[in-house]
Amino acid sequence: MAHDQDPAHADAGAYDFASIQAKWLPVWEELQPFRAGRPGDMRPRKYILDMFPYPSGDLHMGHAEAFGYGDTVARYWRQQGFDVLHPVGWDSFGLPAENAAIKRGIDPRPWTYDNIEQQKRSFRQYAPSFDWSRELHTSDPEYYKWNQWLFLKLYEKGIAYRKAGQVNWCPNDQTVLANEQVIDGHCERCGAVVTKKALTQWYFRVTDYADRLLDDLNQLEGAWPSKVLSMQRNWIGRSAGADVEFEIEGRDERVSVFTTRPDTLYGATFMVVAPDSELAAELAAEASDEVRSRFQGYLDSVRAESDIDRLSTERPKTGIFLERYAVNPVNGERLPIWAADYVLADYGHGAIMAVPAHDQRDLDFARAFGLPVRVVVDTNAPVTGVIPVIPLDEHGDPVLPDDYEPVDPATTGIALAGEGRLINSGPLDGLSKSNAIRRVIELLAERGLGRASKNFRLRDWLISRQRYWGTPIPIIHCVECGEVPVPESELPVRLPDAAGLDLKPKGASPLGAAEEWSKVACPNCGGDARRDSDTMDTFVDSSWYYLRYLNPNDDTIAFDPAEAEKWMPVDQYVGGVEHAILHLLYSRFITKVLFDLGYLSFTEPFTSLLNQGMVIMDGAKMSKSKGNLVEFASELSAHGADALRVTLAFAGPPEDDIDWADVSPVGAAKFLARAWRISGEVTSSPDIEWKSGNPALRRITHRLLADAPSLIEAFKFNVVVARLMELVNATRKAIDSGAGAADAAVREASEVTAMILNLFAPYTAEDMWERLGYEPTVALVPWRKPDPALLVEESVTAIVQVDGKVRDRLEVSPKVSGDELEALARSSAGVARAIGEREIVNVIVRPPRLVNIATRA
Repeated sequence: MAHDQDPAHADAGAYDFASIQAKWLPVWEELQPFRAGRPGDMRPRKYILDMFPYPSGDLHMGHAEAFGYGDTVARYWRQQGFDVLHPVGWDSFGLPAENAAIKRGIDPRPWTYDNIEQQKRSFRQYAPSFDWSRELHTSDPEYYKWNQWLFLKLYEKGIAYRKAGQVNWCPNDQTVLANEQVIDGHCERCGAVVTKKALTQWYFRVTDYADRLLDDLNQLEGAWPSKVLSMQRNWIGRSAGADVEFEIEGRDERVSVFTTRPDTLYGATFMVVAPDSELAAELAAEASDEVRSRFQGYLDSVRAESDIDRLSTERPKTGIFLERYAVNPVNGERLPIWAADYVLADYGHGAIMAVPAHDQRDLDFARAFGLPVRVVVDTNAPVTGVIPVIPLDEHGDPVLPDDYEPVDPATTGIALAGEGRLINSGPLDGLSKSNAIRRVIELLAERGLGRASKNFRLRDWLISRQRYWGTPIPIIHCVECGEVPVPESELPVRLPDAAGLDLKPKGASPLGAAEEWSKVACPNCGGDARRDSDTMDTFVDSSWYYLRYLNPNDDTIAFDPAEAEKWMPVDQYVGGVEHAILHLLYSRFITKVLFDLGYLSFTEPFTSLLNQGMVIMDGAKMSKSKGNLVEFASELSAHGADALRVTLAFAGPPEDDIDWADVSPVGAAKFLARAWRISGEVTSSPDIEWKSGNPALRRITHRLLADAPSLIEAFKFNVVVARLMELVNATRKAIDSGAGAADAAVREASEVTAMILNLFAPYTAEDMWERLGYEPTVALVPWRKPDPALLVEESVTAIVQVDGKVRDRLEVSPKVSGDELEALARSSAGVARAIGEREIVNVIVRPPRLVNIATRA
């Protein structure tokens, strides 16, 4: 095979990707053509960013796809005359490195940085147009110093805070998890079933920004995938309703309950509190010994359950009566209070009013424990049109017809969740749902017992982790002074050396055992104190890294607001949809915080988002256990970077999965060889007059120049590659059948092929450019403007079908009318033979491209 040859002795007439790669890579490294923001560069700017990789090993096929797409976009905008910032770095803190270090009995540092070096070598061979001068690693003290600075800024504003509570706990990794890191009740990293644990942890108040995070998604419509926007909206989960104040007998303080259906208050027959809430513990403490004992056992079992299990509608309802009563604020009824696992401590205020007739989970619970069910919404009543007059008796209660029998959920077991008119609800009777909600909120507000409110599914971001390989939290705990921020002048708080520390997960951070590191003097009083032993969630690292790229080598500032004004927000972000909630939500949050702090002038970090699909094999996700793993390194060695990049670009729309079994890097390599050979056959000089060339070939060339920009900007990379293949085939045909390699149109077509091929196959494009007589680099050559005169079609090919089969092709004017085109089709000898004696029953004409004739015997 050609690529097995020594590059120094490769056949000059054969396309050999290995020799071409070996030739151009050192040239690019010397020229550094992709450095952005050079002094005096007055071009308009574009910031193209790929989600940076985690260094768990060498690059894989998913990296090849995502970074190939991002590089196509970056190269395109350079050719459009922009100064393009396209940086690279590594998200290098985190559990995988720590777990690998534990398994091997080593420090996570060498494992991490060795992997970075391996990925860097592979990246250089794959040749994305990175500005390597801006390379960063989040595990460098020079980077995580600014994580700590960011934490302190949030702490100053009360956005970073510490509190005790029930948190998600991974028993395998022995660390807490944010809600977003729990997938279907399992740890998103290791898959272990997540439990709850009482701990004091650090949080960021992302809920303070819930409304803005939700509403500002409107700015991204059409620029972000609709799937991602929906996922974020659902995760934030804004609900409108009311906070209703309930008195608890024997308790001075009222309990606030959030409900989206305050109109059903008259149907509340009991209250439910989350077993793991502070309220449940308080109420149970004053119950009988028997109830206290049963409650404690129940609480222990609930803590072992995941939130997904607790919210399931399929499992039987369980609970404990706490021997206490609440008072319904609208009618004074006593409501028994139960602790039940289907209510979560972090939903609303950890307590709900149960309306079993109109909520299925409440109904299931009421039927299980024999609690009352009262219908207050007649779902058979019309909610539009004329409101029926409901007569009232002397007590103000509705007088219903003798034969009126509302559906009884207590009997059917099915809650009435539909629209209707209020009944059994005093002053709300006869009102529709929306009017009843508005009226009952007014009544509650008048009595000081409630108010309109909103609730969110989103919870504050739990950022502390009980592991070693992460950013130390810059807080010192003093017996006298409490929490004391580390002075900015003392940043970074560096991780201590891992030597001598037991990194195995055990529920507490290994940093607590680093006595020399942990024990410090309090910055306020000088007394004995200890550093916070937790590290930050690594999503803090990636929540602002796009800003650090603006000046990664400046140790005096996290980022320069002036540079942010020049480059931000990111024009094009590329990465996997698996980050739709975690990373993207946190990045949007931090951007809004920095805007409020006066560091940024924009509130959304990423203007446009491209999510790539997965690279699979034989219809399934690649894995060693399935035996269907395709290794990036072996494919790169076998076919070369350009063939891989063209294969991935040509496979289909970027958002679709690519089955490697269905694509052909061998075919891509053959295409590249055809294009490369043509560049070597061109005999005309670079200064030849284009207009003297073959007009048919020139029209194909200029149509591609005209069409490619809109296709690239719509991410239709596969269409551009297909059009390039057509141009190469047309050029080959022109050489073989026309004026030959000396034709000006052949040179023009070959030059345009090299320029556009630079987007997908930079090595081949660069070598073609040199063979055509130019200096490197083709990546910086401005996009040529198409000649409008060559875009006017002199004729088009119209297809004529008879009963679905092509019977003729007609060369017609682009402006041919439907009648003219039909007449031409009917006069065609081939069409006439196909019709014969059959009857024409229908003719469909789509000028100027198609005539479809249907017949019958």
